[in-house]
Amino acid sequence: MKILHIVGARPNFPKLAPVHKAARALGIEQIIVHTGQHYDEAMSAGFFRDLDIPAPDVNLEVGSGSHAAQTARIIERFEPVLLEHRPDWLVVYGDVNSTMATAIVAAKLGVRIAHVEAGLRSNDRTMPEEINRLVTDRLADLLLTPSTDAEATLRAEGEPANEIVFVGNVMIDTLFTSLPKAEQTGFAQKLGATGNHIVVTLHRPSNVDDAERLRTVCAELVELAKTRQVFFPAHPRTQQQLKALGIDLGGITLSDPIAYFEMLDLVRNAHAVITDSGGLQEETTALGIPCFTLRPNTERPITVVEGTNQLVHDLTTLSGLVAQAIRSVPPRRPAGWDGKAGERVAQALLDRP
Repeated sequence: MKILHIVGARPNFPKLAPVHKAARALGIEQIIVHTGQHYDEAMSAGFFRDLDIPAPDVNLEVGSGSHAAQTARIIERFEPVLLEHRPDWLVVYGDVNSTMATAIVAAKLGVRIAHVEAGLRSNDRTMPEEINRLVTDRLADLLLTPSTDAEATLRAEGEPANEIVFVGNVMIDTLFTSLPKAEQTGFAQKLGATGNHIVVTLHRPSNVDDAERLRTVCAELVELAKTRQVFFPAHPRTQQQLKALGIDLGGITLSDPIAYFEMLDLVRNAHAVITDSGGLQEETTALGIPCFTLRPNTERPITVVEGTNQLVHDLTTLSGLVAQAIRSVPPRRPAGWDGKAGERVAQALLDRP
């Protein structure tokens, strides 16, 4: 069997790592294609080194751009790669533009598609990621779900039962294997993080591009920084917007994006995390750390129902909610969040030669 993995953005790499490792153990031939959707050290190259993923066999180097331009470049550049390698399976991860674009190419060329993290829905079509999820799931031949609610969603949408396989959450595999390495970095200690600190990430246009919303969030963060350390590793787009709006961050520690192990070391002992990231909603649930998601909805509702995630609808309540947060001990982990999801993904592929 030969499988071709597609990765393109920071959220994809921790999902690829356990699947690649498990497939290697089963003797499956593998090719990695990096679309280059994210391309700097902290958001791309460092992940391959840190997570022991082989260097990509192909890099499409599509770079940034509008959704349409980026998707078009991926489609154009990926078609000859797929024609050259003709794998048994195209394996795509999550909901980034690379996932949808390469799935379209594979579907038109008759190459089977396996979607890792299938069935997640926010039910908000204003989110580009929701469109990517819907399109990819409709095209996929094998729907590998991270949680039981995702399986129920796919069944309700009419997907055949024999195409749906519950495998669990591959992100949690990487989280568990990375915790010792994260601790070894001593990153949180170097920053002087006390364990009473707060970690913030924001990158979605709904938060970053809305000037009033971003100002309100930052005002709440400044309020929190009066009594707690607040660390804000910011996406380049977020930094540009903060500068353009002249927002005063008071005592907040602003930095460039942080490499995976260092970020995990900072998060694992935090009082709380404030984010709009899907991955952090999952990681904080697995660790039992209170998470406050600055969105009206989430494609990972299981992190709210069974985990530590809370959607914040009224931003002016953020500082008060965070101040009252209590860690979940022991963590409430959903089914399949056991560190063996990658093995189940690889076996599901091998079972369909």
